Amino acid sequence: MTVLAQPSSHYAQCGAFNIHYTAWGDEAAPVVIAWHGLARTGRDFDWLAQQLASRYRVICPDTIGRGLSQWSNQPEHDYCFETYSNIALYLMDQLHIQTARWVGTSMGGGIGMMCAAGMRWPAFKGRISHLVLNDMAPELAKAAVDRIKAYAGQPPVFDTVPELEAFFRAAYVPFGIHDDAQWRHLAETSTRRLPDGRVTPHYDPRIMVQFQRGKEFDTWETYDALDMPVMMLRGAVSDLVLPETLEKMKTRGPGARGLLRCEVIEGCGHAPALNVPEQWQLIQSFLD
Repeated sequence: MTVLAQPSSHYAQCGAFNIHYTAWGDEAAPVVIAWHGLARTGRDFDWLAQQLASRYRVICPDTIGRGLSQWSNQPEHDYCFETYSNIALYLMDQLHIQTARWVGTSMGGGIGMMCAAGMRWPAFKGRISHLVLNDMAPELAKAAVDRIKAYAGQPPVFDTVPELEAFFRAAYVPFGIHDDAQWRHLAETSTRRLPDGRVTPHYDPRIMVQFQRGKEFDTWETYDALDMPVMMLRGAVSDLVLPETLEKMKTRGPGARGLLRCEVIEGCGHAPALNVPEQWQLIQSFLD
């Protein structure tokens, strides 16, 4: 496995929130924005970003309430796609990014769809040139959503980081990680220490209020408005994006316009970790 380099670390004030992001590659290169999943952080993209950094400037934000970004004092109001998309627009404007390619895992793909469609944010129209949806679709299976809510809604607490790593290894089996160094990296970039000295995953448990918003994850109208090349990566045994949903995507929106490329990632469920050469190559060939 390639030795992992370290990205540069940055903070930006995006409206009411201070946002942390890591960056890879030459500042003058074309930009890729890589946005993580529900209870994860931007450091999930370290392995992919290192591979893309020879061609692109890769920006990996932590969503508010995750990683090193600020938490909300009004979670019921702020932990939603609308706020996340507004933050993405602030960040692009602050970094003078006129156009970008977008790679989104799970929730990050949902944010990418909203930004790329430009329906609620005309200022976004035309600014996302390519969109990668990593195991994210306009319709999500309820059983999988309930599974995610069960483990993410009550983050566990442990005395040591190795104990927390063991939890991650069990909860994230579908990621398809088989390398000890990558598991250790995931654990160490996903841990925060509580006032009593114990450790827990690096996110605000209140992020789960997003699931109380009813149909926020039903985004067919947004998907139908996408008019740029879209790559859909589905974990072969994903319980979140069902095969019939993928078939439906092929007949609507970018699928109906001949702009959709679909790839099934063997050995993964929800969601592929984008941590091996085969997955890097798929994404790089699409972005190029």
